Amino acid sequence: MSTTAASPQTIPAAPPGCPITAEFLPPNMRKHVDPAAPPPLRMMAAKALVPLAPADMLGALFMLTFDADAGVRETASKTAAALPDRFSAGLRDENVAAPVLGWFLTLLRAKDVYAEMLVLNPTTPDEAVAEVARDCSAKIAEIIGQNQLRVLRHEDILRNLCTNPNANPALIVNVCDFAVRSGLVLADVPQVQAARVRVFGPQAAPPEPGPTAEEILQEFQDVVAKETPEGEEAENAPPMEEGKKLSLTQRIMKMSIAQKIKLATLGNKEARSFLIRDTNKLVCTAVIRSPRITDGEVLSCAANKTVNEEVLRIIYSSREFTKNYKIKMALLKNPKLPLSVGMKFLNTLRENDVKELSRDKNVPSALQGVAKKMMEKKNEPKKEEK
Repeated sequence: MSTTAASPQTIPAAPPGCPITAEFLPPNMRKHVDPAAPPPLRMMAAKALVPLAPADMLGALFMLTFDADAGVRETASKTAAALPDRFSAGLRDENVAAPVLGWFLTLLRAKDVYAEMLVLNPTTPDEAVAEVARDCSAKIAEIIGQNQLRVLRHEDILRNLCTNPNANPALIVNVCDFAVRSGLVLADVPQVQAARVRVFGPQAAPPEPGPTAEEILQEFQDVVAKETPEGEEAENAPPMEEGKKLSLTQRIMKMSIAQKIKLATLGNKEARSFLIRDTNKLVCTAVIRSPRITDGEVLSCAANKTVNEEVLRIIYSSREFTKNYKIKMALLKNPKLPLSVGMKFLNTLRENDVKELSRDKNVPSALQGVAKKMMEKKNEPKKEEK
């Protein structure tokens, strides 16, 4: 996602080696993680003694573990490991940076109440969840196994879950059966091979696996390369020829669900444009959660009246997406947007845009009525004081 560049005066440099910046913190709190700030200021944040929101405190503690001062680093690590309850809500916040959530999951993996929040948070990196799946409690293993998108998106999650001595055997059977039906192939995992026999029978050959994500992605790249004029960026390539588009569409339809999810996560813009229309909720969800998706693609999804409702929910629930004003306006014109969410967004719009929505026939009638009342209230004459 693109962000607006800020001046170095307002956003201090991150500590050396830290994979995130201080941009997400409130301006008046950035001084507490700035490497150039006095150590006492940084130590206050390391002890969680500054008034930060839970999500911001998690990020600050993570950043301070990269601090040049050993005392600050150690204090931040100790505070995070014994995380005060008042900051635990940040663990379920989808807008916290992925490296922060991954670090906290590794740190708090033995505390089920916190581990549960983190493995349920879709922003938590799959790699961190896979590592925890190796030896987590039966309760956390159950939660991990129930996340079908993660299981199909990151093979090591199921691979490690199958070696977890705490995992319920019935859970492993169910997850492996689901994975096999979805086209996941893990030849090195005995439980998956056993599931293949259960699902397809001891003698029956499994169905044709279909194209892999790597094969389809290469085909996309070959087509784009041929159709892009020399010296131009691939993003500026002309629309794909109908014949080639139809051919690739047919190829994608033959892919397994697991391979589609892999393509949605790692693929290019052209691949995502095909897969966002897939009838399987897991596939189109993988598209909108792809780390490579652009603001333009999200805007297109927000404006699409036939988009999957889960995709729309992910968009309107994301602060990162909805801070884009165009995306917010597109959502307000989508009839699938819940009225309560639309009313919240209306209160953040410029007056002329509220006026436009109150007259726009494409806006759902209930939301249009709210916009009209807002304008009427805004324009009604003030009562003279007696």
